[in-house]
Amino acid sequence: MARAKIHVGLEIGTSKICVLVGEVKVDGSIKILGLGTSKSVGVRKGEICDFVDIKACIRDALVKAEDTSDVEIGSVYLSISGGHICGVNNTGTYRLPDNEKQIRREHLDEAIEIAKNVDISPEHEYLHHILRSYRVDGFEHTSSPVGLFGKTLEVDFHVISGIRTRMQNCIKCVREMHLDIDDIAFAPIATAQFALDRAARERGALLIDIGGGTTDYALYLAGSLVASGCIPVGGEHITNDIHLLTGLPFSKAETIKIKEGDVSGEQSRSVGVIKIMDEKGFSQQEIKRETLNEVIRQRLLETLQLVYKRLPPGSIELIGTGVFLSGGTSSMRGLSELTHQIFGRDIYRAQAAEISGVQANFKDPQFATAIGLIRYAQLADIEKQNKPRGFFGRFWPFGK
Repeated sequence: MARAKIHVGLEIGTSKICVLVGEVKVDGSIKILGLGTSKSVGVRKGEICDFVDIKACIRDALVKAEDTSDVEIGSVYLSISGGHICGVNNTGTYRLPDNEKQIRREHLDEAIEIAKNVDISPEHEYLHHILRSYRVDGFEHTSSPVGLFGKTLEVDFHVISGIRTRMQNCIKCVREMHLDIDDIAFAPIATAQFALDRAARERGALLIDIGGGTTDYALYLAGSLVASGCIPVGGEHITNDIHLLTGLPFSKAETIKIKEGDVSGEQSRSVGVIKIMDEKGFSQQEIKRETLNEVIRQRLLETLQLVYKRLPPGSIELIGTGVFLSGGTSSMRGLSELTHQIFGRDIYRAQAAEISGVQANFKDPQFATAIGLIRYAQLADIEKQNKPRGFFGRFWPFGK
């Protein structure tokens, strides 16, 4: 008899650490039991640069998550990101011997091994092998072709890899917190489990997650992952641009960005000046609203254009559902309008209907990756039970 199961997602981000405890119910829905967050110190562009500082931040978030959930955390599903991680598509082709006409399991295994064998640089390590589709004599199949008649078998995979030492450093940091790692997921793959349902993937959907130090993306067409990657630019770069423009402290530049910024390009939203107050409430400085908005807009415009350029040629036209935005920076006013100007598709905020819990803020887009890790864990459990080949294709080399 099926039973509810508790999983924990850990996101080590540039601006925050998030530990989320979720219960997967028998009916497949997810209940959030607890959430712990901490300001991130020691992470740059999604990668750990100071072990001492970041371990203190993780410890703080863990304690908060345990207190709110009343669950003792011993293991986590970990998301990782960084500009060194990239995804590529590869096809494995196997032609059956002349005296054989029916596809057997060993024929499929041979094609799968060829598809997974992507030429990566020596310092890289595989993170995911994700099955996309099968073809028999050029005709596409969505399920295993074993038992079918044909001469040529093709298997398509999306293969994600990253620099081995950088991923190992992240793993080392978590293990030194006396935590086991149940599994590791590239951040946008986890976020997609929260943001995109089956129907959205089938019709075509692009997920863009804009965090503090990185912008992750994942493109699904006809239900399959066809592109993924990470651009090492995020919300903190916008804050730094404002800091350089105004000379304001970083914290105050961040506040102005959130409270006053608008990137839609609408002239009516860029009229007047913004008065910046000092700690005593006196006017410290003034900045034209048009200037502030243009600084923010140009940085986000550049970031979204980088995502656009990394997508396969002609793929934007195949997106039937639209573009889904998540991450803390996705809350910027006018971002939906700007994104629509670039991609020309419907724009949505990432959210999931089958999530419940006592935490009032769990649907905030900045928690999309952490919640996605719970969904990822749920699908991993199903994969273990059914033992298919290659849904997430976890080929993690470092063990538990």
